[in-house]
Amino acid sequence: MRSFLRLAALAVLLAATPAEGARIGELADWDFGSQTVRFFSLQDASVRYALAGSMLLGLCCGLMGAFLVVRKLALMGDALSHAVLPGVALGFLWGMTKNPVAIFAGAVGAGLLGAVVVQWIRATTKHREDAALGFVLSSFFGVGIVLFTMIQNLPGGAKSGLDGFMFGQAAALGPEDVWLLAGVTVLALGAVGLFYKEYVLTSFDEGFAQSLGWPVKFYHYSLMLLLAFAIVSALQAVGVVLVSAMLVIPAAAAFLLTDRMGAMLAWSAGLGMLAGAAGAFFSFTGQSLPTGPFMVLAAAGLFVLALLFAPSHGIVRRLWRRRSRVARIRRENTLKAIYHVMEDGGFREEVVEIEGVADRRRETAAGARREIVELQQAGLATVADGRVAFTPEGWQRACEMVRNHRLWELYLTNAAQLAPDHVHDDAEVIEHVLGDETVRRLERRLNYARRDPHGKLIPGLADLAAGAPPSERVAGFGEKGGAR
Repeated sequence: MRSFLRLAALAVLLAATPAEGARIGELADWDFGSQTVRFFSLQDASVRYALAGSMLLGLCCGLMGAFLVVRKLALMGDALSHAVLPGVALGFLWGMTKNPVAIFAGAVGAGLLGAVVVQWIRATTKHREDAALGFVLSSFFGVGIVLFTMIQNLPGGAKSGLDGFMFGQAAALGPEDVWLLAGVTVLALGAVGLFYKEYVLTSFDEGFAQSLGWPVKFYHYSLMLLLAFAIVSALQAVGVVLVSAMLVIPAAAAFLLTDRMGAMLAWSAGLGMLAGAAGAFFSFTGQSLPTGPFMVLAAAGLFVLALLFAPSHGIVRRLWRRRSRVARIRRENTLKAIYHVMEDGGFREEVVEIEGVADRRRETAAGARREIVELQQAGLATVADGRVAFTPEGWQRACEMVRNHRLWELYLTNAAQLAPDHVHDDAEVIEHVLGDETVRRLERRLNYARRDPHGKLIPGLADLAAGAPPSERVAGFGEKGGAR
């Protein structure tokens, strides 16, 4: 929190510096290298204003957007960003000037009215929230367009500069705009810090919060008020059309990166600031290209990176886990095939022919060799002269797989009353996911049975510990004569 407040203070300090230079990226002789140096040197006032404003906007929108995403109200940001447009027009008509205070008050009032209308439609009709949001978005935006057209037709209305609120103009940010962004950001940080517990609980379990007697509606509308503040303060930079993207995209990316709300808020705010800084940079180095769209594109790029490389939910991580799971299942099936070949030979030999494993796996000899090489690389088997043998780790894992398979078959025949010839396929799947605790429970439920429905011996804990083939004479843990 302190770092965020320092950032806000830095932004205000940058805004107070005397103006130097023209609009962001406005140079007669364009050169990417010199533009980059000039950007990071912060010698132009337009760069300082745009950078400070964009980062404050990203911080504030990222913070508010995180609550929208977890509340499943992503469309609310879009609806309110369009709903404030009539308020912007009315604020201008109040004094026929682009008065920041009047426009801010009008836009916030219109945004809150839009939020109230959404709740009213939900409470008094059978419509769901998405229909209410669609109504507010389209109707309020339509009113705003009509008012903007009326202003454009007034004497001097074409030079009002209100078109910047439609599509954003971060390059035109001045000290007053940065002060406004800083004030709204500090307010949002303070409110979240003060009501963090309440906002989190009402976001995830509103019913439980109501049962505790908490004023749920107060917290909801206070969030909507902060959201309206964030939207209105961001209009000058990214405009009505794009502000919802800055609310949703950084928060959606943060949602992929963590499962904890506090960390999500930090990630969302940080990604929003990074997107704002990137938008200002690419706008400046791109010969006065629009800052707002670049901010959104930068946020979209960060979202794509999170979508691909997030540690738990990223596509690459999921593909890697799936590939690892497939390889593990293949190794376990090969281990089980080696065990079965040894079992068919009465466990007289500790080594088996690879051709026998191939027949058991219904694989070609070359395919079986590849699978056995994987076992060797994993330290589960050794190979010599076309024959394969278990390592101690391989023997234990093979016994575990056979035990899991045969216990599950026995459980299905006893508990579900399935025929013994109908349980094999299900056991082939479940054997790879049974955990140790589940296996212990199965063994206790089956009274530590030693044979499966087909009459084959089930390896027990004592067999695994002894590293020997299962035998009727070897008691499993928990059996009479064994350790409990």
